[in-house]
Amino acid sequence: MSRWGRKNVKKAPEVIRTVTEGLKSLYKKKLLPLEQYYGFHDFHSPGLEDADFDNKPMVLVVGQYSTGKTTFIKYLLEQEVPGSRIGPEPTTDCFTAIMHGDVEGVIPGNALIVDPDKPFRKLNPFGNTFLNRFQCAQLPNQVLESISIIDTPGILSGAKQRVSRGEGNSKGYDFPAVLRWFAERVDRIVLLFDAHKLEISDEFSEAIGALRGNEDKLRVVLNKADMVDTQQLMRVYGALMWSLGKVFGTPEVLRVYIGSFWAEPLLVPDNRKLFELEEEDLFADIQNLPRNAALRKLNDLVKRARLVRVHAHIISYLKQEMPSVFRKDNKKKNLIYQLPVIFSKIQLQHHISPGDFPDCTKMQEQLLVHDFTKFKSLKPGLMAALDELLATDIATLMPLLRQEELEASEHLGVQGGAFLGTRAGPFTAGDPFAEENGEAGCGDEEEDWVVTKDKPKYDEIFYNLAPNEGKLSGTKAKDWMESTRLPNSVLGRIWKLSDVDRDGMLDDEEFALASHLIEVKLDGHGLPGELPSRLIPPSKRRQKGSDA
Repeated sequence: MSRWGRKNVKKAPEVIRTVTEGLKSLYKKKLLPLEQYYGFHDFHSPGLEDADFDNKPMVLVVGQYSTGKTTFIKYLLEQEVPGSRIGPEPTTDCFTAIMHGDVEGVIPGNALIVDPDKPFRKLNPFGNTFLNRFQCAQLPNQVLESISIIDTPGILSGAKQRVSRGEGNSKGYDFPAVLRWFAERVDRIVLLFDAHKLEISDEFSEAIGALRGNEDKLRVVLNKADMVDTQQLMRVYGALMWSLGKVFGTPEVLRVYIGSFWAEPLLVPDNRKLFELEEEDLFADIQNLPRNAALRKLNDLVKRARLVRVHAHIISYLKQEMPSVFRKDNKKKNLIYQLPVIFSKIQLQHHISPGDFPDCTKMQEQLLVHDFTKFKSLKPGLMAALDELLATDIATLMPLLRQEELEASEHLGVQGGAFLGTRAGPFTAGDPFAEENGEAGCGDEEEDWVVTKDKPKYDEIFYNLAPNEGKLSGTKAKDWMESTRLPNSVLGRIWKLSDVDRDGMLDDEEFALASHLIEVKLDGHGLPGELPSRLIPPSKRRQKGSDA
């Protein structure tokens, strides 16, 4: 074919099958060249990689020390996290990415940032002090098949705390900057407060400031609320709302979830129903994260593109104002000083919203170390590509996004852990016995039943509850089970394990099994994911055997 013939051959349009594929393509072709040309990564967020688009939804858990962050995560997973420790003193001293893995283990930070399949490679600039305090805990857990969780160091209380962590300020790492890095990439930020400790320290206030711009991802949890009575809880709630209003500096009121997120009996059970409803709302929000992941990535890319556009205008304006030969240093100092005025000029000239501009004080500090003569002038072709991305390219992905949302609505979202118990047996809103997921194993008919020795004690309670035709209804069993003060998510799992024949009622053997599991939980032990053979009631083993 001649040279002239080749020139007229049109390139076939790229076929985009998923929203994630489309976002990756748009970023690499239209946004990344602009970021590199104007040095965006030196001032703001590092460049995005494939793992940033492909990774599972992430939940960032933040709070002052001893607010129950690690306990909250353990409550969600219903499993210990490798390397974690829980106590009243500051026990979590590092950032821990909790992710799914076939084998339990801990990966140190320096090894973690070279893994191309994990979205942490761009944490390298924070240096060794941070990487020595960053790790990934992997464990086989059903919850982690859908989401990943980031546990953070407990923030110290008190008026004058260092925000630069490590061996002295000069060797530490910038804690708020690391929080900001994670906040830009996660799908949800859970901010925990303790009902007994509402003071917001200087460090905590600065940490919350690092989350600004991501308020749509933020969920505030007032934890350990079972330790105060109703009157005190009302006062604590009001004080928290007032404090949050001061820190965020906005008239909008944040949603606060009230509860006690641990698998222990409630100390003051007066507000049990409130805690149940709040937990259901928070869990439903977390469960929906996989369904909304593509929308979050699209939203974050648009937010990033708007910041890149503003950055390009700022850099090109500074370049344009610099003299070619003399008095460069004086002009640079003057331009940095006049940056708020420059922001206003760019805003009016290009019709850009003030909310799209970066923090002026922070950018003034960053500009001090840059050579303005190396800045680039405005390049119309790159800016036109960015305008096209915001105006039309993102819009073309919306039908695909709606299709994915419809397909995702057929899935249950996050499953396993505490999410199993919220809809089990009589602890379900609506149809009390709708949950029938899976069957217990058959077991060995000859194996001793571990509940036998305590069954007479449980039988006495069972018959005092007035069973009908040898069975307790879900309502009667629920009332008795709630008297143990265990959270409903835990009681729901106990019901699911105990109602072996899935008839929505408990006979004397199933009630004895439920009582045994409650005692196990009250003694501080975990619950099995499935009922082991030694716990299956003898009559149910025979029934399962005949069914098989």
